[in-house]
Amino acid sequence: MKQLKYIGLLMLVIGFQSCHKDLLEPVPEAAVSSENYFLNDDQIETGVVAIYDAIQGVNSTSLNDNRGIQQEFYVTEMRSDNTRTKNQEGEAAEFESYAITPNNGIVENYYRSCYSTIFRANLVLENLGNASSGMSPIFEGEAKFARAYSYFNLVRLFGDVPLVDRTITPQEDEVAFTRVATATIYNLIVSDLETAAANLSNGEYTRASKAAAEALLAKVHLTLGNYLEAQVLCENVMTYGYGLEPNFNDIFYNEGNNEVIFSIAYTQGIEADSQDFSAEFMNGVGRTVGVNYVTEDAAAFLDASGGDRTPFSYRIDPLQPTQRQVVKYLPNGEDGGDNGNVFESDATLSGNDWVVLRYADVLLMHTEAILAGNQETTNTAAITSFQTVRNRAGLTAAVTSITKQELLDERRAELAFENQRLFDLIRFGEAQTVLSDLSAVNNYSFTATDLLLPIPQREINLSNGVMTQNPGY
Repeated sequence: MKQLKYIGLLMLVIGFQSCHKDLLEPVPEAAVSSENYFLNDDQIETGVVAIYDAIQGVNSTSLNDNRGIQQEFYVTEMRSDNTRTKNQEGEAAEFESYAITPNNGIVENYYRSCYSTIFRANLVLENLGNASSGMSPIFEGEAKFARAYSYFNLVRLFGDVPLVDRTITPQEDEVAFTRVATATIYNLIVSDLETAAANLSNGEYTRASKAAAEALLAKVHLTLGNYLEAQVLCENVMTYGYGLEPNFNDIFYNEGNNEVIFSIAYTQGIEADSQDFSAEFMNGVGRTVGVNYVTEDAAAFLDASGGDRTPFSYRIDPLQPTQRQVVKYLPNGEDGGDNGNVFESDATLSGNDWVVLRYADVLLMHTEAILAGNQETTNTAAITSFQTVRNRAGLTAAVTSITKQELLDERRAELAFENQRLFDLIRFGEAQTVLSDLSAVNNYSFTATDLLLPIPQREINLSNGVMTQNPGY
């Protein structure tokens, strides 16, 4: 994030080790502990910034570092029909072929990273009594937004997970490792986002806001089947002045534009604040030969249905014309030249922000909320939101009704390679069919149990028999 100058101080103050258990039960390693540090607004602000830093993750080649959102594409997009590895090799290929093991280091890293964010949020929440009356609700809103965001990802990817809504001691293994029913996790998510929406205003797109909280809560309610609640929230966000960028490409390269509601911010060329996923999407630029490569199915779909979005979503790999690359996050906006891997800047220290929530998503969620799980709608408000997104893509033929499949397809075209596809398939009830067909065509091993990731084996080992594994692993 662009405002991380305080992180070194914060980590010195509350230093904790890398294992998951220690993320939940930190042991101070410096002379100053969190108990006598977060004593005023400035100090608590460092804790809030550290929450965003945890989501941002560490730009590193080591899975011992919490990589945060920088590896989210593995556990989401590459488990859908949208992307895969280029060469079907190594640990990364487990995701596309549905052969993930509990010892997969990427899965463990993402799980651990989410709990790092949750720990930092809990630390801020437990020190709100030292904040001023004006800042306390803002700090609370930001911390609860981040905690809800992390738990929403965890519960959708792993199912039942430990519910840790406070900092805990090293003796509280039951809290740290007991998996809690998803319904209970969702209760916390909804409560946290309601608080965030009530406490926050709109403004900075790289920090939690009222609009971000309401948009995320709308997606939570859609996941739970609470369609009226989701519709109201989307309609709230639709009054806040956001709009679609006229040029689709500008969403990703004109940062801070009016369509983006919430992004994870990165700064080019600064190791502590940059990201490397943009390089990983290229051919031999990052530490891999290329991951998150576009499937033939996704390319064919975009060619047929993407409209003006297609050339800004994927391209032919300049080095290997049989392969296709994601281009929504070209490193620092550079295309790599004629061979696709020569950059003036350091592609592994990219500054592209990761877009989490944007207005087009809200419009399509609005349509989904009105559709309310039915097979078709002719509702005027739903059609208006749906048509607005299509118009920007040059697909201006008037729509008079929308089917569930048409909405799912539109989300695939609009949000391709933004880590939404897997969750959309699951929410629409189509994951079993779509991924089974994908598996059959490619000789993969998908079964229904692959809709959840395995609980990392290291967590089970640390739990001393408390934590259980998901079925199928």
